[in-house]
Amino acid sequence: MKPRSTLLMLLSAAAGTAVLANAVSAADPPREAAETRLGASIRQDFAQRDQEAARRKRELDLREQAARAAEQRLQAGAAGQGQPRSGPNAPPDPDEERYTDLARIYQTMRPKPAAAVFEQLEMEVQVQVARRMRDRSTALILANMTPKGAAALTMAMARLPQT
Repeated sequence: MKPRSTLLMLLSAAAGTAVLANAVSAADPPREAAETRLGASIRQDFAQRDQEAARRKRELDLREQAARAAEQRLQAGAAGQGQPRSGPNAPPDPDEERYTDLARIYQTMRPKPAAAVFEQLEMEVQVQVARRMRDRSTALILANMTPKGAAALTMAMARLPQT
């Protein structure tokens, strides 16, 4: 009976070792499986999709804010339509633009012909145009005007307050 008992002893030792190994492996936390290329690709695609969705949401929020601001501006403009606007956002006065354009034209002309034409203008127009011109250009035109015309323009500019 000796060979059977040895075989039985070996079998029971192997079973005990297996039970012990199973108990130890059950006590250890499961280890994460090594990441595959497919898993990494899927995770990367999800991250890109999340980033793209966040970007689109920010764009939509900005558009919504812009639309609200435009609507408020329209409502404010409709409410104050009867009142003249002033300030940096006010529409420019057409007369102001005309005088500025004329000043630019006279500044580009040679002083002698500019002075001859300038003296023929009404005094108010002369003053408004001269105030918008560079000092050097105004001085050159005054120097080429008749003394009477230059004196009249100078007096008119001195009387009116600066704008």
